[in-house]
Amino acid sequence: MNEFDDDDEAVQKGGPKAFIDQRDRPFRVGVVVPDVRGHFSQHSIEARQAEFEGLAEAIGLDIIFSEVIKVREIKPATFIGGGHTETLAARVKDETIDLLLVDAQLTPIQQRNLETETGAKVLDRTGLILEIFGDRAATREGVLQVELAHLNYQKGRLVRSWTHLERQRGSGGSGFMGGPGETQIESDRRQIMDRIVFLEDRLEKVKKTRMQQRSQREGTPIVALVGYTNAGKSSLFNALTRSDVFAKDLLFATLDTTVRKLELPHGRDVMLSDTVGFVADLPTDLVAAFRATLEEVIDADVILHARDVANPDHLAQALDVIGVLADLGVSAETTPIIEVWNKIDLLGRDDLPLEGALAGITPVGKVAAVVPVSAVTGQGIDALLLAIETALGEKSRTYHVQVPHSAGGDIGWLHSHTEVISRDEPTEAGTGFVVRVEPRHKTAFLERFNGRIDSSDA
Repeated sequence: MNEFDDDDEAVQKGGPKAFIDQRDRPFRVGVVVPDVRGHFSQHSIEARQAEFEGLAEAIGLDIIFSEVIKVREIKPATFIGGGHTETLAARVKDETIDLLLVDAQLTPIQQRNLETETGAKVLDRTGLILEIFGDRAATREGVLQVELAHLNYQKGRLVRSWTHLERQRGSGGSGFMGGPGETQIESDRRQIMDRIVFLEDRLEKVKKTRMQQRSQREGTPIVALVGYTNAGKSSLFNALTRSDVFAKDLLFATLDTTVRKLELPHGRDVMLSDTVGFVADLPTDLVAAFRATLEEVIDADVILHARDVANPDHLAQALDVIGVLADLGVSAETTPIIEVWNKIDLLGRDDLPLEGALAGITPVGKVAAVVPVSAVTGQGIDALLLAIETALGEKSRTYHVQVPHSAGGDIGWLHSHTEVISRDEPTEAGTGFVVRVEPRHKTAFLERFNGRIDSSDA
C-alpha cells in the first residue's frame, strides 16, 4: 500500500467532511456575537455579525437566531456571564437549538460550561473555521493540514469532535454533535498525540515534494494572490490566467493553493499562485498547519493584495490581511505589494460615479501600485498585468556574463536561477549571456560569476 493511500481515499471522498454530523435536517443554530466593552476591533459590530453569520452559512447551517450580546467584562467561567447564559439557555429550549456559535475564542472550560448551562453544543470562532476548512479540503495536503490543525485545537477539549479517532474505535459518532465519553479522555489524548506526530511527518514529506516542485520553477518569478476571504481572488485568478478554478460568492470557497503560468504583456512568464483567503482572528493552529502552503506567499517576488472595495468593511479586512502577512514575515519592505481594488463593477451610481467612489479609498501601507479591476467584466486586467511587469522590472537587474566552454554547469545554473534574455554567438573565450536576476538570487549570482560580469553591469 502506498504511504499516502489512506489520505488519497479521504481526498476521493471529498476531504474530511465527516467533521460535521451529516443528518437529514440542517443544524438549528443560534449565533452569538459578544460585544466586549474596551475590546478594540477594526471591524464594526455589524460587520462582525454579518461575517460570522456568513461563516455559518458557508457550511449550510440553519441560523434560527443571531444576536449581539453586550459584555462588560469577560467571565472566566462562561465568557458572557451568568445572566446572558440563562437567557440563552431559555432560548435554546424554546427554539430547539442544536448548536450555539459564539464569535469569540473560548477556553475549553468556558465552552464546556456553556454547553452544560444551555443544553446545546457550543462552537467558538476557531472551531467553526476549522469545521469549514474540514468541509473544503480537497487535496491530500489540504486534508493533512486541516486534520493537524483540528487535532491541535481538540487535544485540550476532551477530543469531542475529532471523528477519525471515533471511527477507529467504532463509536459511530461524527462532527461536533457527537463524540466519545469522558472515560476515553486519556486514551484519546494518547491517540491524538500519536496522530499529530504521524501527520507532521506526512506534511514534512509533502513540504519536501513542494520544495522540489518549486526548485523546478527556479528562475520563473512567483506572483502570489492574497486577500480577505470572499474578496474575489479566485475570480481574479481565473480572469488573469483564463482558468476555471472554483470561484463562488462564499466564504473560504478556495482552500487549496493553485498555481498557473501567466504570460505578461511583453512575453515574460511568471507563476501565479492563488492562496487560501485570510480572515480576522485566523486560528493560530491553521496558520501553522498551512505554513507550507503559504510558503508560496513567503517566497513570492510580487504580491497581489485583492480588496473587495464594494464591501463597506474593506479597510478593516485589508488591515487584517497585512497583519497575517506580517506574521509570515512578509512586508512591503521585503516584497512589492500591488493593491488590486476588485469588484469595481459593483461601485458607481447616479449620485456618486465610479471615479468618485474610488477617490474615497486609500491603500493600506506602502504599495508598489494600485489597480482598480473587475474580475467579472475584465475591466482593469490589462493594467494589472502591466503593473506586475513593472514591479518585477524594478526589482530585477540585468547583467551580461561570460561563461567558458568548460563551465557547462554554469549555463544550467543560469537557466534555472535567472531569466536568460539572450545568448551571444560562442567565441574562443566562451559564450556570453544577458540575464535578468531577481533580488533573491543576486548574491549567489554575483558570488558564482565573480570576475565574469561586465563591469558596467555590476
